Amino acid sequence: MSRQGFSVKESSVVAGVYPPGRTFKTRWFSRVRFGGNVVNVLAKLKEGDTSDFELIRHQLADPDIKDAQIINWLQEFRTCVTQLGKEHEQLIYCVLRLPWLDRSPAVAEEYLAFLGSLISAQTVYLRPCLKTLVSSFTPRRIKINEGNVDISDSDDDDENLPRIFDLCHQALQMIARYVPSTSRFLMPILNAKFPFVQKSSRTLECYVHNLLRIVVYIPALRRDVLELVISKMLTLDVSVPRSEIEEVESSGQQNQSAESQEDFLFDMDDDDDGDGSPLKTSQSVDGAVMLHPVAESLDMLMSVLLAFIKDMCHVNGVLDVERAKGVYRDLVGVFDKLVLPTHASCHVQYCMFYLCSFRLGLAEAFLDHLWKLLQSPSLPAVIRQAAAAYMGSFLARAKFLPIATVRVCLDLLVPWLHLYIENQDSGSKVFCDISLHGPFYAACQAVFYTLIFRHKAILEGNMKKGLAYLQSLNLERIVMSQLNPLKVCLPAVTNLFAAITRKYQLVFCYTIIERNNRQMLPVIRSSVGGDSLSTNTNPLDTFFPFDPYLLKRSGKLIEPIYQVWEEPSDCMLDVPKKDIRKSSAEDEDDFLQDETPQGDVMMGVTPGSFDSHLRSPSSVGSPPIAFLQRPF
Repeated sequence: MSRQGFSVKESSVVAGVYPPGRTFKTRWFSRVRFGGNVVNVLAKLKEGDTSDFELIRHQLADPDIKDAQIINWLQEFRTCVTQLGKEHEQLIYCVLRLPWLDRSPAVAEEYLAFLGSLISAQTVYLRPCLKTLVSSFTPRRIKINEGNVDISDSDDDDENLPRIFDLCHQALQMIARYVPSTSRFLMPILNAKFPFVQKSSRTLECYVHNLLRIVVYIPALRRDVLELVISKMLTLDVSVPRSEIEEVESSGQQNQSAESQEDFLFDMDDDDDGDGSPLKTSQSVDGAVMLHPVAESLDMLMSVLLAFIKDMCHVNGVLDVERAKGVYRDLVGVFDKLVLPTHASCHVQYCMFYLCSFRLGLAEAFLDHLWKLLQSPSLPAVIRQAAAAYMGSFLARAKFLPIATVRVCLDLLVPWLHLYIENQDSGSKVFCDISLHGPFYAACQAVFYTLIFRHKAILEGNMKKGLAYLQSLNLERIVMSQLNPLKVCLPAVTNLFAAITRKYQLVFCYTIIERNNRQMLPVIRSSVGGDSLSTNTNPLDTFFPFDPYLLKRSGKLIEPIYQVWEEPSDCMLDVPKKDIRKSSAEDEDDFLQDETPQGDVMMGVTPGSFDSHLRSPSSVGSPPIAFLQRPF
């Protein structure tokens, strides 16, 4: 076609009558622009003429826009950035939404230059710029057509994600340099843009990874970012009970075993078939994928968080003590605010466990912190009880704790219990009552639980000195006191503590246990489903925060530093069967897996000893409202 050969339709296009959202191309022009340059358009807009303004908007929104066009537009906008006020925000939004992340390096470079000019000249656009960048922290959404229905989903397999994330952080770093108050505006946006917790595990992983990456170049946000990430992870953690994860994983393993046997029987000739996916093969070999979808999401987030903690505390593979102290201060603040008050979370608290394994000083600081919370009379009783549970579970399960540290903590806890008993002896409330003495009972259970796990380490090496130390604790006075801690502690803990103390002749607990069993009479409960017998075995509503870690991928970091339960078969010999209190499945720790009671027994409480509304809920969650409202 010659230039003189335009048709009537083509001539009208050149004159400016052209469908919006498209550009006209010829062999002589790489692109044709309509509506004039940006400076002239802004001048006309000021006079009330919006025709050219709309043309520019449509051209900027063209899905087929080329790299050269994007660069040309960005360069034009940079030249008149000082004229772009608040009244031009619609135009600016169109520019910010230009597809620059998956384009050539030249486009990315020009876009970053435009952002820098815009933020420097018009700080009013700081929030829109931050929102645009944060929106790219997750895989972009794509439309999938299934059965003539458009389904929107995230492109989790986008191989270009690392480059996209790098560019976003490069832009954020530049903005943070130009605008010192960026962190104040950025944090609310990060919170608002956080994906819903039921999004795909890949989406959550990408977003959390990018949040933690921000902390590297904006350290002032570390505490707030950790708080945001951990709060979302707690939502996932408490939404799925431990028993549910175990059930799904167990049934899944059985199904996989059956399938593998079937494949072996019927597909023996296909062993050399190379059609299998490498990822699928590796996952089936090491079993690193959680079958429960919520557990899988939590596992990926825990892996990201633990890797972040390690990277922040180490430089070239060597622990930097000062950096580790800074991370500890931020993490323990989040722990106090979010983790400690959350009842029966299973995994998120292991971020503190993992951090403390880096250096003994961190572990001792954490124990000292818990100890101060426990003995503080100004704190609510539920917080003090939770601190005692964390302290006992940490002392029992942290393999990296030397026995000397365990003994120091026992030397703090046990004298505090004796002092508490002395102060109560002179009063009128010396009887078993959780509402009055909840922290005392929680501390007793922490001591008993610690001794169950650590008594061998205390005794080995020098049995005589170890036994003398245990006798010096005067456990008999605590057990025999009128406050009767054995009546309140979990049966699993009570039974093993009684067996161990009987073996070493420290205190004989079975007489008290038998008397307590006679007082714990079943109660008939009326409900919609009919009457049922109930007996409470967990009046403290206790859980052990560092019970066995169930997540597979992140669990590889926990396993080397975790003390598993070793069955003390010698301690359970010759123990009268009638003296052992049965415990419910929800009360079991990993050290009583073989003592699961038969039958479905609903747990409740006896009016003569505890109020009925203190019954432990069967599902993971917060204690009953009535429990929180009681005076302590």
